[in-house]
Amino acid sequence: MLFGFLLRASFSGRIDSDGANSVLQGWDLVHGHLPLHGWHLGDATFYFFELPLNGIVQLVLGLGDTATHVASALVYLIVAACAVVLAVTGSHGAARAARCAVVIAALAAPLLYTPNVLLLLEEPDHFGTSLFILVSFLLVDLAPNRRFTPPLLAVVLCAGQFSDLTVRYVAVPAIVIVCAYRMLAARRLRTADLAIAVAAVVSVPLDTLLGLIFTHLGGFAVKRPLDKLSSPRLWHQHWFVTWLDIRILFGAVTSPDIKLGTLGTAFAWVFLLAALAGLVRVAWTWRRASRAEQLLAVAIVANVGAYVISVMPLPYTGSHEVIAILPAGAVLAARALVPARIRDPLLAFAAVAATVLIALVPLGTAAARPGLRPATAPLSAWLAAHKLTYGIGGYWDASVVTLQSGGQVRIRAVDLHKKVNKPGWTINIPNWETNALWYNAMRHDATFAVADLHGPYPATAFQQVFGKPDATYRVDDWIVLVYRHDLLPHLRPMPPQ
Repeated sequence: MLFGFLLRASFSGRIDSDGANSVLQGWDLVHGHLPLHGWHLGDATFYFFELPLNGIVQLVLGLGDTATHVASALVYLIVAACAVVLAVTGSHGAARAARCAVVIAALAAPLLYTPNVLLLLEEPDHFGTSLFILVSFLLVDLAPNRRFTPPLLAVVLCAGQFSDLTVRYVAVPAIVIVCAYRMLAARRLRTADLAIAVAAVVSVPLDTLLGLIFTHLGGFAVKRPLDKLSSPRLWHQHWFVTWLDIRILFGAVTSPDIKLGTLGTAFAWVFLLAALAGLVRVAWTWRRASRAEQLLAVAIVANVGAYVISVMPLPYTGSHEVIAILPAGAVLAARALVPARIRDPLLAFAAVAATVLIALVPLGTAAARPGLRPATAPLSAWLAAHKLTYGIGGYWDASVVTLQSGGQVRIRAVDLHKKVNKPGWTINIPNWETNALWYNAMRHDATFAVADLHGPYPATAFQQVFGKPDATYRVDDWIVLVYRHDLLPHLRPMPPQ
């Protein structure tokens, strides 16, 4: 049932070229192109979770929007399931059901804020990274003394870091710090915590080694992440930006984009404050707290701290950098609000009924939004109808059309740049979320260009570089320029930054 709610909520959001590129990478992956040769990825690869999941779903349902929405809902469902398992561990009976409902409600409330549907559901944007963090914490919490735990933990953390470096700055320090504390508290060095901490540390060079192997095999290129420290003078300002981004992440903002209005904002505030209460509770009862609670609390602090001192804090657009706080906070909220056991039958019934009802309100409201028609659907349909199958265009009009058409129409992204100190334009091959093989004139023949009627890709720029088109068509807000010659040889590599 939860998957149905999430899928319906996903259809109310838009799929853009960022998400479409991840789908195309997954498509290549499940078709045997494991190193993703030729791809230039962003600063996170999402290689070991979102990409294969997207590829498998597209393989089953066919390349297109529907499969993408299904994969997005599955990512959210899997992360939610891991958070629920962490929340209910150690609880019994009705308390387990109530904690489960609180976690679901805390993860559903942010979806009342319309922009969060895109952030959390529509494309890989670090939310799926929470899977590696939660699974590693589950492993440490449920099987700390088993022999398989350290090597398996190293594999999970290595895969997580290879997919997204957030794991390195959140999960790895959390595990090392908690294990070091527990060794000091026990006054013993040779414990299971030592092996777990060593495994977490070893996962870092393992990730580096895996990256070198992919490079040796001619695999994808990755943009270096913005992992630089900012000036300490900015940290005070960054605290305010971080708090704003956290409130946006939880949906605790006043905006016309919030469903249920004031009630929707109140829902979000309740769960944000509950997460804070859970964090304070763990700090207050630190010595008695479970491994999972300690790990989640330290992970939240590590995520916030790394964000504050970095160069990444951006108001309104940086919430994805602290997105792991949402499921971690949901678990702590559930543990803070619901005791491990509810002995009174009447109270147990009331707790389960109330929490389930509270969870259904944001879920049902988010799912009740009308479906959103893709903005580029008219362009995709027109190009397919006119047998125009390979061309170039702006980034936001490119891969999304390729996805929507099921690969029948393939538009490859280009960058426009005005020439320095002289009139005219250059058209460059971008090195962000693209595949260099797409621009190989020996493999492909691009015969049309898609220009914006009122955007940053004017038709005049394409005409200056490619010459007068053989035909020009107006399609909604786009101009389609059709040529009889291949446009790919006229493209230039991106100049050094």
